[in-house]
Amino acid sequence: MPPAAPTLTWPVVGAVLCGALLHAGWNTLVKSSNDKPLDTALVHTMGALAVLPFALLLGLPSRDALPYLLLSSVIHVGYYAALAGAYQNGELGMTYPIMRGFAPLLVVLGSASVVGEVPGLATWIGVLAITLGVALVGLAHPGRARHHGKALAYAFANAAIIAVYTFVDGLGARTEQQASAMVLRYVLWLSVLDGIVYPLLLWRRRPPGQRADALAYARARWPLAVLGGLASIASYAIALWAMTRAPVASVAALRETSVLFGALLGMLLLRERAGPQRMLGTLAVVAGVMALKLG
Repeated sequence: MPPAAPTLTWPVVGAVLCGALLHAGWNTLVKSSNDKPLDTALVHTMGALAVLPFALLLGLPSRDALPYLLLSSVIHVGYYAALAGAYQNGELGMTYPIMRGFAPLLVVLGSASVVGEVPGLATWIGVLAITLGVALVGLAHPGRARHHGKALAYAFANAAIIAVYTFVDGLGARTEQQASAMVLRYVLWLSVLDGIVYPLLLWRRRPPGQRADALAYARARWPLAVLGGLASIASYAIALWAMTRAPVASVAALRETSVLFGALLGMLLLRERAGPQRMLGTLAVVAGVMALKLG
């Protein structure tokens, strides 16, 4: 087991916040689409194609990190399926905060047993404040979401999936860091696998009569999908890099400040409504970030 990671520094905080904005951006792209499962697959396929030459240039991941990489690629299939289901049944401003906000609470609960990191009091306060904040943001207007119960089921299920792959990839990134000092290599190959497995499963589930329409849709959306794919990869690369320099639970919680960006993008681009409850949730998230940093 590697030694305990140091506490958060301001450069790491700034990097993770930038990654959070990128993460909210590609999620907004998927939410704005007419075919959310297809757009989810397209984003990651185009991202995989864009980074494949760089992955080949860096070479295959280390043997020790390979099991984490393969396991994570399987877990991510469930993540993308639940993500598309949540966005099909609920608005971005509700489902995105629930998915992203409850995951760090699960991470901090399991961090001692899984990665050997015992969170301090400030970390607990920060994670709980962020979880409360995103709950306020996500549940501000529950009655306005179509198929509200189904959307929540997908969102909470995805929170658990996010917590699981956070542990797997946090350990995988640290293993790759020790073996080769190239966390980026782990991220790139994970992105390549993500761009193959889920799209193939989605393609097989499409009725043959709908595949021509899917290809036409993909041809029209691919430029946006490239941007979304690169944003997704960059966001996760930043998070995994940060996990090699700071506690996994702290980075996981800090990354979920993306809900603030998601709520803002939902209001500006998707015409979703805000209100006092969401503003209060925003303040709680900010307070949680400060607690994490002070811890």
